[in-house]
Amino acid sequence: MVYCFLADGFEEIEAIAPIDILRRADIFVTTVGVTGKTVAGRHGIDVIADVEAECLDGCDNIEAIILPGGLPGATNLEASDKVQQIIDKANNNGALICAICAAPQILGHKGLLEGKCAIAYPGFEKELRGAKISDEHVVTDGNFITAKGAGVALDFGLAIVSALKGVELSDSIRESIQMK
Repeated sequence: MVYCFLADGFEEIEAIAPIDILRRADIFVTTVGVTGKTVAGRHGIDVIADVEAECLDGCDNIEAIILPGGLPGATNLEASDKVQQIIDKANNNGALICAICAAPQILGHKGLLEGKCAIAYPGFEKELRGAKISDEHVVTDGNFITAKGAGVALDFGLAIVSALKGVELSDSIRESIQMK
């Protein structure tokens, strides 16, 4: 199961674009409302989540988690005990942990990026404690995928597909949506 966590103030394209790409790859994504069932995006687009965070039990079947950026969305994600527990569980189980824009700071603050190549929105690099800051827009290192921001949300989604189902499917989707 892939979970995409949404908190009030999330950057809409950083959540919706990867979800769309993953669903094109027949990867089911469950949206999780951290601040309620209806989550307000940073630009006034409300999204009705599939489930609320407090309703998640066990989560033993985590394949990947997605943490969209945006402010205060990333800050709201980081403040959630449930999100923190799921990140820990995903990391302990070797699941894919994907964060974009401001959200990689959550992983940096937890010390999870120590020695890993990673990237975040410009200005947030100092929050990626111990990470080797990359010049790339999307970076995969082990079970972590980090990305710079909204402009690379499709590439971020394609990197997740590549990690979960292979580069051939990712390339096929890239071609089908007419993306360079």
